Amino acid sequence: MGILSHPDFRRLWIADLLSQLGARLGMMAIPLLAVLTLDATTFQVSLLRTCETAAWLVLGLFAGAWVDRIRCLPVLVAADLGRAVLFGSIPVAAAFGVLGLPQLYVVLALSGLLTVLFDVAHSSYPPRLLTPDQLLPGNARLAANHSVAAVVGAGAGGVLVQWLSAAATIGLNALGFLWSAFWLRSIRTPEQKPPAPEHRNLRREIAEGLRYVFRHPLLRPLVLTTATTMLFQAANSAVIIVFLVREIHLSPATIGLLSMIGLLGAIAASTFTERLSRWIGDARAQLFAAIGLGIAFLLQPLTNPGWALSWYVGSTLLAAICIIVGYILQVSTRQRVCPPELQGRVSATMSFVSWGALPVGSLLGGALGTAFGLRPTLWIAGAATLLGTSWLIFSPFRTLRTIPAELESLRRPD
Repeated sequence: MGILSHPDFRRLWIADLLSQLGARLGMMAIPLLAVLTLDATTFQVSLLRTCETAAWLVLGLFAGAWVDRIRCLPVLVAADLGRAVLFGSIPVAAAFGVLGLPQLYVVLALSGLLTVLFDVAHSSYPPRLLTPDQLLPGNARLAANHSVAAVVGAGAGGVLVQWLSAAATIGLNALGFLWSAFWLRSIRTPEQKPPAPEHRNLRREIAEGLRYVFRHPLLRPLVLTTATTMLFQAANSAVIIVFLVREIHLSPATIGLLSMIGLLGAIAASTFTERLSRWIGDARAQLFAAIGLGIAFLLQPLTNPGWALSWYVGSTLLAAICIIVGYILQVSTRQRVCPPELQGRVSATMSFVSWGALPVGSLLGGALGTAFGLRPTLWIAGAATLLGTSWLIFSPFRTLRTIPAELESLRRPD
């Protein structure tokens, strides 16, 4: 069983899988609810993703400094319970016939705040639970959850929307968060509260995280590449469901099935990333993954009815592989080069810069889709994602094979 023989990591892994499954069901069901039931426009659909991700701009940096001061596990449990209540309100409102876009915007905005706290705490918790040599296999297992949830959530989400309704599917999302909280509460390993600094200064602590990331020769190009990628990935995501429904004329079940086939690459990637890292080197693998992701998004607008649907499946397959490989290795790189007392702040800084691009990208996608059309927006997003790999190409990653041991001397860059 490897890392899963660690009983408390196994509980964390199960909780993460349940939480990811719930989130993926919602990711498929919410835009379909807006398009098919509430007759939302392209721009209104893009605002859903903007509301969900704007919390990174509001809370991202503060969350990192806060998590470095407290135990992570109670934050994870509380965030899951809060999201269960919020998403549970959607099927209740639908049952009473009072559901509208304003409620979706409010639910997504509030759940976004909880997601920020959850994600920062979740990223900082494994180093408190595992030994350093367990981090890479642990991160690979957690990334496998992203993969499985993406595949199952995409396929099941589309089928469930067509079978039960979008609102009922979102209710299953709420149950996933509730189950996740149950498993997190069952973790037994005591988590030590981080030592409090003698003189607390939130602004200074946040600045330390920012300085560390942007002065580090590897973390800086990583975070800038990720931010560029996520900016234009969000632009793509803002319009892709509308594109598949209104231009390709696919049903929810078909969209889910095609997405599921493509996302099988994510499951494959989570199983071979460790071997790929040993074979070509972790630095080189991260560079290739970024370039591959840009190519994948550039292929997606070739999608058309009939056999040309294979462009959507193939591009989704390649994108899923590259996202998972890049995610596992980037998290492991950050956890290795970052000192324990800065884990939360460095994680939050990288998330703030990269995830903070999502609401901007969603608005950009909605605006471009309204002004130029859905397919041209996909072309623009793909080309810009590929161009964004320049941050890594013109960095030490271009010449490195692996993250060298001497980088440990840069744990506290000046």
